Amino acid sequence: MTIKQLRNSPMMAHLIDALEAGQDIGHNGRLVFVMVARHFLKPEELLKYLQKDPNCSEAEARSLYQQVEEREYSPPRRERILEFQKQQDFPICPDPDNPDSCNVYRELEFPQEVYDKISSYHEQKSEH
Repeated sequence: MTIKQLRNSPMMAHLIDALEAGQDIGHNGRLVFVMVARHFLKPEELLKYLQKDPNCSEAEARSLYQQVEEREYSPPRRERILEFQKQQDFPICPDPDNPDSCNVYRELEFPQEVYDKISSYHEQKSEH
C-alpha cells in the first residue's frame, strides 16, 4: 500500500499536501491522518509524514501512532471528521459543505479486517 493510494481520498491528499508543506494540521488532523494512513503506509513512513508537522515531534508521532494501534481505532466516518474539525483551526475536510466529501469509506479501499471489525461492532451494539 502506498501514499499514492491514500491520495485517492481528496481529504487525505489535502492532509498529505499540508504536511509536505510543513503545516500544522492540528492534533485532530494528525489523529485522522494516523487512523486512516496506518492501513496504507508502513509505520516508519507514516511517522515521517507526521513529523513534517512543526508541532509534532518524533516522540509525539510515535505516541499517537501507538495509541491508535493499541486501541485499534477504525478510520473515522465523515460525521466524526467534521466533529474533530470543529475543535481546531486547520480544516481537516477541505470541502465540508459537500456531503460526498471526506467519506474515506467511499474514497478508499481498506483491508477486509477493517470492515469486519466495524461489522462486528455494530452487531454487538444491536444485541444490547
